[in-house]
Amino acid sequence: MQRATDIFVIGGGPAGLAAAIAARQRGFNVVVADGSRPPIDKPCGEGLIPDSRAALAQLGLSVPEKDCHPFRGISFISGRLRAGANFPNGAAGIGVRRTVLHSLMIERAQALGVSLLWKTPVTGLNADGVLLGKELFRSRWVVGADGGQSLVRRWSGLESFRCDRNRFAFRRHYRVAPWSDHMELHWGPKCQIYVTPVAADEICMALVSRDPHLRLNAALPSFPQFASLLRHAVPSSAERGATSSTRRLRRVFQGRVVLVGDASGSVDSITGEGLCLTFRQAQVLAECFAAGDLRRYQREHTKLARRPAMMARLMLTLEKTSLRRHVMRAFDSDPRIFNRMLAMHVGALSPFDFAANAICLGWSMLDSAFEDLASVKDVPVSSVTIEPS
Repeated sequence: MQRATDIFVIGGGPAGLAAAIAARQRGFNVVVADGSRPPIDKPCGEGLIPDSRAALAQLGLSVPEKDCHPFRGISFISGRLRAGANFPNGAAGIGVRRTVLHSLMIERAQALGVSLLWKTPVTGLNADGVLLGKELFRSRWVVGADGGQSLVRRWSGLESFRCDRNRFAFRRHYRVAPWSDHMELHWGPKCQIYVTPVAADEICMALVSRDPHLRLNAALPSFPQFASLLRHAVPSSAERGATSSTRRLRRVFQGRVVLVGDASGSVDSITGEGLCLTFRQAQVLAECFAAGDLRRYQREHTKLARRPAMMARLMLTLEKTSLRRHVMRAFDSDPRIFNRMLAMHVGALSPFDFAANAICLGWSMLDSAFEDLASVKDVPVSSVTIEPS
């Protein structure tokens, strides 16, 4: 007997489960297939900021307090310079292990009646559905949620990119009490380290850089502040790596096949918005299934990515040490600038207000640059030594 469903989702990670849950909430019959066995882990910063939690709540999901750890805001740290702000309106983010989140999403999908086929790799697409080995599984729509190296994207002819850049991430957990109620982003030479509290006695530490060979043990000496903080910490997980991509596709659907999550493009992990973007894509996709209009999904997919992409570009400019020094000084001289930047990051500030904030940031950076020039101008000529070449 041939099997059939309304929607067949290829990929059972958070993107596939989110798409399945959102579609099932609208009454569709949904099947999810994945070649792995759950729970599926993926190296990431493991922080859900308030807009991510709100998007997750729309899927009918919240993380129990016993399975996560709250944080009140975000801090940037560069050498001795530090800028931090709490999330707007008293909201909180949470740190949660990726495997815990995946298990909760599986439970939600099962409760709604989604059919889950684990250890079941999809071997190809068919005009009438998908192939499981030689077996045809008929489906009205096919969702590719199989990650950044998506086979579905290749099978369906959607491999054309407008933008494709990679960085490299490595993650490890440490058994130590969190020292801050903020998620911290530490800036170092050619890399960043994120610290997220995931339990009362555990943190997640993630390194991101453009060097595929750089690991946490090699990078940590460049961050002397961690020497005392991690002195008695014991690693509680093995180091795991992944690619952090900035990828924008020309199209995210072809006929009855549509992409979601990293398969459909991605923003750099520096924003911490990957899961939020995925959850919102899933909701829009389900609405488009209900309306029978995947062209709308193409338009909405592009709109959803604009704010995270803009924030990623802004934050990645801070990789330049000289620029970062002026920006961090500006944050220090006027803390409201960082507060507004964080509000924009979580969607609580309009683009118009953000533009006004950018002007304030620019003026503060000019002040910082003039201070540097003045300090150079005040150096006595006699104190300057010119070395022979």
